[in-house]
Amino acid sequence: MRLTTKGRFAVTAMVDLAMSGGKAPVTLAAISERQKISLSYLEQLFGKLRRNNIVESVRGPGGGYYLARPGNKISVAEIVTAVDEPLDATRCGGMGNCHGEQHPCITHSLWMGLNDSILDYLQAVSLQQLVDDNQNKGSLKAPVIALKRSIKPESAPV
Repeated sequence: MRLTTKGRFAVTAMVDLAMSGGKAPVTLAAISERQKISLSYLEQLFGKLRRNNIVESVRGPGGGYYLARPGNKISVAEIVTAVDEPLDATRCGGMGNCHGEQHPCITHSLWMGLNDSILDYLQAVSLQQLVDDNQNKGSLKAPVIALKRSIKPESAPV
């Protein structure tokens, strides 16, 4: 499993937008320069983010992008899935035909559980939390603690 540049860059750009936004729309050129992400790549990502109602755009001089909703109402999971970034640890895309057969592989439920845990974690982290975390140089302890609590072994090793 891996998170590709689509998801990573989309989240990074959205944090930049949320930190820089406010009174005026933010240009992709400004985000591109600050974050060292290709402008054409950002244009592709923000097209998808706009179509998924995560950002809104203003055309013309002084135009750019701004958040469609407050940052505390946008989850990291929503950003990642908006740019078509599949988070899947299975080899079968969750279909249960891991080896091209009609039955799942013997570790299918393990990888599906991992998918669920990752998605739960990313849904628990808001864009505003990332902004606050960056400004405070802190860490995202609350979602991590919640994730740790949700992953409990069924039985302790003997």
